[in-house]
Amino acid sequence: MSHAVNVSLVHGWVPVVLQALTLAVVLAAIGWRSRTWRLRWLPVAAAAGVAVALACHWIVTDQGLADDPAPVLLWAWVGVTALAVVVAVVGWPRTRWWRRVASVLAIPLCVACVAVLVDAWTGYLPTLTDALGRVTGAPLPTQTDEAGVRDMLQRHVHPAAGTLVSVRIGADASGFRHRDELVYLPPAYFAGDTPPGLPAVVMAGGEFGHPVDWPTLGGARHTADAFAAAHGGNAPVLVFVDTSGEFDDDTECVNGVRGNAAYHLTKDVVPFVETHFGTSTDPSRWGFVGWSAGGTCALVTTLTHPELFSSFVDVDGDLGPTAGSHQQTVARLFGGDESAFAAFDPATVMATHGPYTGVAGWFAVSTAGTTSYHPAGGVAPSGPPDAGGPDGRLAVASYLCPLASSYGIACSVVPAADGHDFGAAGRAFAAALPWLAGRLGTPSAPAVPLPGGAPAA
Repeated sequence: MSHAVNVSLVHGWVPVVLQALTLAVVLAAIGWRSRTWRLRWLPVAAAAGVAVALACHWIVTDQGLADDPAPVLLWAWVGVTALAVVVAVVGWPRTRWWRRVASVLAIPLCVACVAVLVDAWTGYLPTLTDALGRVTGAPLPTQTDEAGVRDMLQRHVHPAAGTLVSVRIGADASGFRHRDELVYLPPAYFAGDTPPGLPAVVMAGGEFGHPVDWPTLGGARHTADAFAAAHGGNAPVLVFVDTSGEFDDDTECVNGVRGNAAYHLTKDVVPFVETHFGTSTDPSRWGFVGWSAGGTCALVTTLTHPELFSSFVDVDGDLGPTAGSHQQTVARLFGGDESAFAAFDPATVMATHGPYTGVAGWFAVSTAGTTSYHPAGGVAPSGPPDAGGPDGRLAVASYLCPLASSYGIACSVVPAADGHDFGAAGRAFAAALPWLAGRLGTPSAPAVPLPGGAPAA
């Protein structure tokens, strides 16, 4: 891969040059023109830009589309984009040809600036390589399908690194419409003629995304490969699932009006992986890792199904399913049914299903703080925290972990001053994998204690 293709879309020269070029083109499109233009039409264009920027800001905030506030510069470029459209329309008559060209070019350039700033805000596509790969849909390195896996086993192929398998999992049990998903098989999977019954880990991303995000943007494939290389080719089988069905459908991993995402994981994915890849069927050897909304998903799914999962890693999860305020969440995800919401609220689920035996968790937080360990049987916290503000995620984890502890779940809160993006999620996964792999009984992986003073399990 050339260095030119691997340039950053988040930092460095690309965002700066793009915005400078776009600003120059927009100014050329506006021009000085006539007195009428300056006193009538330019103020109209500016007012339209302000109105659109404010409207978009209100929509994102009202719909609960993001946990972190967007940078002010993003809203500025949203407004400039609207201004550019108005300038192109009302300024088209009686102007020079080159200014018309500038007004046409300004619009896609402004849209590109908005896209780059959204990307910088979310960290979703860090490099041009990532963007091109998503646009083209090209297979990832070492990616194959189930037929390819069978062929590798029959030919006794022993890959040096893990293999990614594209799978099309049925939805007969859930009815959930979803995209193709991915399974990571470590080198040890191909050591014999039949699958060795390895442990498995389900991995879920945030509210917006694609199953390919964890192995690429989160670096989970490379993390698992590095772990396998240090443990005789052994690592858990990783299952990169689709909890949304499409990029912008925020199901929050629940069963509700946006689809039965939770049933898809427990009734479609788990049986499929056990049957098609010969993984262990012992719940003590199944784990769940998730980031952001996926972190909440990892926690809630383990809490509601301890007969399927014994361990979870919750990276920057919320207090519960979140799609705006509580009232908005209940309305948007559950059609106004409070009892349906309660079935996926961690505190309510723990009170209903607890106490637990043999369940443990790791709460990773992208906020600076002190690591703390809470053994099973601890004291419950006094009440829910204020989840807002810069320390909101730490407050959430510092509430949920002691609460889980009071219901028999040993856990640790592991803060790290990092970003709320897939890169940070990948680093949190890399930190948690030795503990998780050891706890799930991965061959050659020793038991590793939870951080903060826990004894080895």
